[in-house]
Amino acid sequence: MSRKKERRRSAGDSKRRRSQLPASLEQVNLNAAGIDIGATEHWVAVPEDRDSQPVRKFGAFTADLYSLAEHLLACGIDTVVMESTGVYWIPLMEVLEERGFEVKLVDPHRLRQVPGRKSDVLDCQWLQQLHTFGLLGGAFRPDDQICVLRSYLRQRAMLVSYAGQHIQHMQKAMTQMNIKLQHVVSDITGATGMRIIRAILEGEQDPKRLAQMRDGRCKNSEATIAKALEGHWREEHLFELRQAVELFDIYHQKVGECDQKIETYLEGFEDQSGGQTPPKKAKEKQTRTGLGFDARSHLFRMTGVDLTAIEGIQAHTALKVIGEIGLDMTRWPNSKHFASWLGLCPGSKITGGKQLSSRSKASANRAASALRFAANGLHNSHSSLGAFLRRKKGQIGRPEAITATAHKLARIIYSMLRYGTEYAAKSQDYYETEYRKRVLKNLKRNAKRLGFSLLPLDRGSLQTEEVT
Repeated sequence: MSRKKERRRSAGDSKRRRSQLPASLEQVNLNAAGIDIGATEHWVAVPEDRDSQPVRKFGAFTADLYSLAEHLLACGIDTVVMESTGVYWIPLMEVLEERGFEVKLVDPHRLRQVPGRKSDVLDCQWLQQLHTFGLLGGAFRPDDQICVLRSYLRQRAMLVSYAGQHIQHMQKAMTQMNIKLQHVVSDITGATGMRIIRAILEGEQDPKRLAQMRDGRCKNSEATIAKALEGHWREEHLFELRQAVELFDIYHQKVGECDQKIETYLEGFEDQSGGQTPPKKAKEKQTRTGLGFDARSHLFRMTGVDLTAIEGIQAHTALKVIGEIGLDMTRWPNSKHFASWLGLCPGSKITGGKQLSSRSKASANRAASALRFAANGLHNSHSSLGAFLRRKKGQIGRPEAITATAHKLARIIYSMLRYGTEYAAKSQDYYETEYRKRVLKNLKRNAKRLGFSLLPLDRGSLQTEEVT
């Protein structure tokens, strides 16, 4: 045999050995099944000794899902693992959980990182084999009560997003008529803007009469607004504007219905406040996309703590975070694990003792996005969190500073929900004082390590030296 053929054979044997799991691995889940999810069919694999046909194909209709569950019960299956493929897994998972199965949802990206995949094994068989040896970890999924709340909140966010698209359509239609309303009014969906737009749709085209509908709080004068409302009126553009406004109104009507549904559902949560009421707080500024009910009192009753006491966290933001992470913080061992799961921790790409990158991992976590949004609103805050954001912004830049501040917010929320601690607000002066103490402590430690000592300078002598 030539050396070339011998090397090929050796490489093939090595590949076959790597593609087989070692026999010394302990089987953790003896009654495990794997399911390959699809849009029209599901492939199910059970242990070979449970059925004469260990791999079976089932349809995706509801009757097929119940047949699949009966098949797993007949095979003595206790735990099932499946990939999170689109949203096709949701009906099957709900059916299996109703039947008492322990269902694990696996991220396909992490599954691809597991070595040893053989080409002659179906996906469902590979899932079943890995799950038998306990090599797969399930993705996070809150309890069913939180999942329902999360569905309502995500539906509401989708409606708000669609309504925002029609604001752009309104701006486009007015721009085509050379109406510069968006340049003289801060928000065309505010009191002044919508009053003028609805009057235009009713047939009013006199700029001076339209400008008289200006709200007293508008920065621009009537003359400026009237000049901006001298348009080139065309029927097709007015038709576009009318449809955009009608769709905008419809979506906001649906948002209001969502708010009613969310408020009704929040009343069914268990009271964790002991019958107390949240501390008094200044009324939050109402926004166009804000909740149409008092979410703060519901949050306090659900959690027993006032999350809105944290600077930058409004009731809508807190409710969105709760809808994504739930109320059971024991799912994460500590706040560091929680921040890492959110994707708010610095990266740790280190090789040979050298750090290659500290970029946070890419994440589409909605709770992390909400915390970043809250952190972004602290640039002008006189709190310690605002001072921290501004200092980090000067050191590492704005995007990284927002992530670092969101990391702080996440750890504060974890502590409050896990241990029921109250948030103690600290001022900017307190933060600056503590930061100065830390800098001095580090300087003294470094000076002592180098054989020096730090002594404070007399302010009078220091001023004399500056004059000289």
